[in-house]
Amino acid sequence: MSSTLSAGIELMLVGMGTVFFFLTLLVLATQAMSGILQRVFPSSAGVDDGAAHSEEEIAAIAVAIKLHQRAS
Repeated sequence: MSSTLSAGIELMLVGMGTVFFFLTLLVLATQAMSGILQRVFPSSAGVDDGAAHSEEEIAAIAVAIKLHQRAS
């Protein structure tokens, strides 16, 4: 194998290893920050499942869906 080819393969492996290392570090840092925020703000974590809609809003949504289906 020529020295240029072996140098290219070595550079590729070092570069891919570096990218893999930093992406792994990024995933771990994101998970750690998510865990910290869930401990600090437990009530605001997650989706608002208790969103109440009035009957007028539900009726307006139903009418809009029917109009959209007719237009299609």
